[in-house]
Amino acid sequence: MNAKGDLIARALSLGLGAPEFEVSSDGPPHQRTFHVTVRIGGEALGEGGSGRSRKDAERAAADSALRVLDGEPMADTEEVLDEAPAGRWPIYAGVLEAALETATEFADEDATLDDVRRDAGRLYRELLLDLGHGPDPL
Repeated sequence: MNAKGDLIARALSLGLGAPEFEVSSDGPPHQRTFHVTVRIGGEALGEGGSGRSRKDAERAAADSALRVLDGEPMADTEEVLDEAPAGRWPIYAGVLEAALETATEFADEDATLDDVRRDAGRLYRELLLDLGHGPDPL
């Protein structure tokens, strides 16, 4: 598996643009530790990665970002959705269609319709929140 290549292909196929890999390192030259953060559209995706080589750190960061794209939320994503205001969310047909297609595409083979709906709803809310839209007050 080539996690970095898979992430780049998936991000581009979803129309998210190419991911950027921000690399930093610390420690003495003979014991360097690399830290990588993956950013797509300026936003960190996943928990990043660390390793003894740049390649290992990039692979770990790409794995983390792929898990997020597969529907495993980052720790702070759940908090954002839990804190989202209650109310009626606006319907933007194109955004909703894209969320449904993405949820269907990445659903496990044994996923139920409710699983796909839940994932699509989560993706839709995340997209609207990222765009600065929230629910209309009740």
